[in-house]
Amino acid sequence: VSVGIADYPGTGMDLSLCANDAKTVTWLYTKNTNVMYCQLLNSDATRSKIISALKQLFAKADSGDIVVFFYSGHGYEGGFHVYDGELSYQAIQSAMAGSRCNNKMIFADACFAGQLRSGNSSSSTNTIRKANVMLFLSSRNDEVSYEYGGMKNGLFTTYLIKGLRGNADYNKDRIISAKELFKFVHTG
Repeated sequence: VSVGIADYPGTGMDLSLCANDAKTVTWLYTKNTNVMYCQLLNSDATRSKIISALKQLFAKADSGDIVVFFYSGHGYEGGFHVYDGELSYQAIQSAMAGSRCNNKMIFADACFAGQLRSGNSSSSTNTIRKANVMLFLSSRNDEVSYEYGGMKNGLFTTYLIKGLRGNADYNKDRIISAKELFKFVHTG
């Protein structure tokens, strides 16, 4: 499930690159011929559509599959700003916990995304463990994410895509481990 919101209601919260971030991640998904995906951009990226897509697609995954939720847009301490309001981390985690898949990932290019890792309480941490979710986040819970003019994608998404396309394969075994991807994105 790939979500990108650049065009929020009104003009005060608009961003430049987030919808393109989601399109780029979707493009990368489609390079695998055995993939199911859902892309939600701008006004289609509502709370109910995102939760529905997570539940529906992730329910189809078997234990050996990989499921990925990618989000690019505004974040807040406790969730993401979606087109029609807020989407809490707990709602995302609950939707992912219902999947039988053993390999679940969240990639988030949003301000304050680190709050997803620390949560608001130990119950949040327990939900993440139960859901068996690996997190790749653009910022800590007190940091903002960046997009610069002249770039095709946000800074985090740029290095995430480069890493997933092979640049993070430091040992050249044609497998990109989480550790390799983290090192590449972190030092990029």
